[in-house]
Amino acid sequence: MDDADSHSVREILGLHAFAVVGCSPDPSRDSHRVSRFLQSKGYRVVPVNPAVDGELLGERCYPRLADVPEPVEVVDIFRRADQAGQHVDEAIAIGAKAVWMQLGVIDEAAAERARAAGLKVVMDRCPAIEHPRLFGRRG
Repeated sequence: MDDADSHSVREILGLHAFAVVGCSPDPSRDSHRVSRFLQSKGYRVVPVNPAVDGELLGERCYPRLADVPEPVEVVDIFRRADQAGQHVDEAIAIGAKAVWMQLGVIDEAAAERARAAGLKVVMDRCPAIEHPRLFGRRG
């Protein structure tokens, strides 16, 4: 990871409110495990998944980013790369400060749209890997 990427990762992990798009109710899925990790580090996690009605990880789950009634700083995308762009556009529309596309999720055009709108962007990375790397296991 180059210095610019490391700087963006650090800046984004300095934010507090994450909406996790594609958060799964299945504890064996990466989206569930990463969301729980973020919660354990003190982040506010709002699950977003149209297939889940009710609560997930002790929080109300919303069908779309536009339905989240509170400010979202980071939109963490656990969707296939060919679907990431629509969620990046939603992140721009709701006034998020950053988008984080998970490991294997790369959409350069969507990333450029987000950057042009003033959002920080991280692609093909995982906060559950980057957080301990940058802040240590206890951070």
